[in-house]
Amino acid sequence: MNPQLQNKAPVAATIFPQAFWCHDLISTRDLGPQGVQAVLHLAEIMKSRPSVFQRTLAGKQLVMFFEKPSLRTRLTFEAGMASLGGTAFFVDQTHGRIDAREKLSDIAHNLERWVDAIVLRTFAQDTIEGMAEYASVPVINALSDLEHPCQALADYFTLGERFGDLTNVRLAYVGDGNNVAHSLLLTCACLGSSIRVATPAGFAPSAQIVADAQEIAEGTGAEIELMTDPCAAVTGVDAIYTDAWASMGQEHEADQRAKIFPPYQVNRKLMIKAAPNAVFMHCLPAHRGEEVTDEVMDSENSMIFEQAENRLHVQKAILYLLLGGAVRLPARSAHA
Repeated sequence: MNPQLQNKAPVAATIFPQAFWCHDLISTRDLGPQGVQAVLHLAEIMKSRPSVFQRTLAGKQLVMFFEKPSLRTRLTFEAGMASLGGTAFFVDQTHGRIDAREKLSDIAHNLERWVDAIVLRTFAQDTIEGMAEYASVPVINALSDLEHPCQALADYFTLGERFGDLTNVRLAYVGDGNNVAHSLLLTCACLGSSIRVATPAGFAPSAQIVADAQEIAEGTGAEIELMTDPCAAVTGVDAIYTDAWASMGQEHEADQRAKIFPPYQVNRKLMIKAAPNAVFMHCLPAHRGEEVTDEVMDSENSMIFEQAENRLHVQKAILYLLLGGAVRLPARSAHA
């Protein structure tokens, strides 16, 4: 083993002295139930008391390589790092894959000598896994074709703010069994929550991801159901979630998918089958009029912008824990 990798584990944050943590965030599976709980707990504290953490990552540097366009992911990582006192650098890789000019291992061994963490937004999950294998600094998955862990963590943080105890929350995801669906399944499993995923035949989530989520669920009591009927999936749930029918990199399939997915559109007719106070969720960007109607997107029950805001707080928590931030919170007043 590379001797640098042996020292890769960060110092545990003093507010989580016993918390389990991981070297990298490549998959929600890296966190496990304890890690997911730690992220959400810390994100809640950071959101309510940001000033306490202003200089906790002073002197730390983050580099972001993005093969895909981004609004929320890029800005929330940059703003989050700056608010913790660190610095973020952005490298636009939308013109070509990260390893097009040189071996990924060579890139990793350069980066580990310059920066404290690496954020990747890529097509291939293998790219992120390879960077984590070779780099001695933490690597964060900011989206791949397989998973989107930061998004799902922010989504469940948002649900927790609205409904409280996540073990009682029922979420329905309707649409394509894509990277977002994968990370929602894994995060739900870690939290002991409940999820139904409805997809057209042939568009179900990865069998391996489902198997991993079910294995985690055996220990947490989570409930996972896969189906093809969107109406059955949303009946009585607390939240309905959808995503684009064709993800980035699947644009050539858009016309074909547009013929298959209309029954999975989230519209008023589908929303009324959910619980009376059910909310709507979407990771954005949305294709209005396709996977969701304007009426639902702009309704009082839409939480899309709360989700977007909470990307910032969750990613700050991830950065803090991965980079060994340390702060002792002052005791709360009895009247606080």
